[in-house]
Amino acid sequence: MKDVAARAGVGLKTVSRVVNGEPGVTPDTERRVQEAIEALGFRRNDSARVLRKGRTATVGLVLEDLADPFYGPLNRAVEEVARTHGALLINGSSAEDPDRERELALALCARRVDGLIVIPAGDDHRYLEPEIRAGVATVFVDRPAGGIEADVVMSDSFGGARDGVAHLIAAGHRRIGFIGDHPRIHTAVERLRGYREAMGRAGLPVSESWVSLGSTDPERVAAAAGAMLTGAEPVTALFAGNNRVTVTAVRVLAALPRPVALVGFDDFELADLLRPGVTVVAQDPAALGRVATDRLFQRLAGTDLLPSRVVLPTRLIPRGSGELPPADG
Repeated sequence: MKDVAARAGVGLKTVSRVVNGEPGVTPDTERRVQEAIEALGFRRNDSARVLRKGRTATVGLVLEDLADPFYGPLNRAVEEVARTHGALLINGSSAEDPDRERELALALCARRVDGLIVIPAGDDHRYLEPEIRAGVATVFVDRPAGGIEADVVMSDSFGGARDGVAHLIAAGHRRIGFIGDHPRIHTAVERLRGYREAMGRAGLPVSESWVSLGSTDPERVAAAAGAMLTGAEPVTALFAGNNRVTVTAVRVLAALPRPVALVGFDDFELADLLRPGVTVVAQDPAALGRVATDRLFQRLAGTDLLPSRVVLPTRLIPRGSGELPPADG
């Protein structure tokens, strides 16, 4: 900064104001300082700035899987909101492993991020209590925290699944299968609860052979779908608990000689171009990211807020697969 100040013929404070975008510098002076910065290749020392201000201008995002299309728009929304606050985003994947989630979250805290946005893999987040007390703002997304009171922003998994299954019932289906994620995952349990609620409201019994929770591995999902679609009372429709389950279900159903109705939770790329198009219960992952990050920066601004639970609505998008009538009726 001394070299820049000497070359531009100004004081150190003036250079600091230009570098930090502060007011009080004339356009001509700012131009001279910027020219000196360019000529000398000056870069701000953020480490010194952190020591001085106590903030790193970074936030951490712990999500399930960066390769999952659902998390792309969410990640981008978090990044864009952070950028408007002059903050850098650092993210990583937990791979749905609670130990890895803990390790990653604490590693980000050790690097002194100002805040954390966490999509939980585990159900015990008491390990974050010391970090939150130390001032690390923390917001959970998609699923609530376990063991602590904290802000959470999530979609209406229960209501969305209930509406999706009710849509299949309205098309004439009475035997509807449900294939979801691991039963330890909050969203999987809520979507199963929505399925049972819709069936119960319609006065329809649910055979336990029509319900399967577990890994979203294609082999596991295909085997579950195959078991439901065969036997003495095969299902005539499937409700898929997330986008990965839906994609596998589409492949399984494409090989069948008879049509089987399908509604999936989560939209996915090209779902509208298949024949028939895939009817989905759509979330808004970008909205989840925006609302959560806005909340995070409210906390970083020192706003005294009680922990809140924000539930965003879902939207049923009929495209054809969910409107197919029962093949046996």
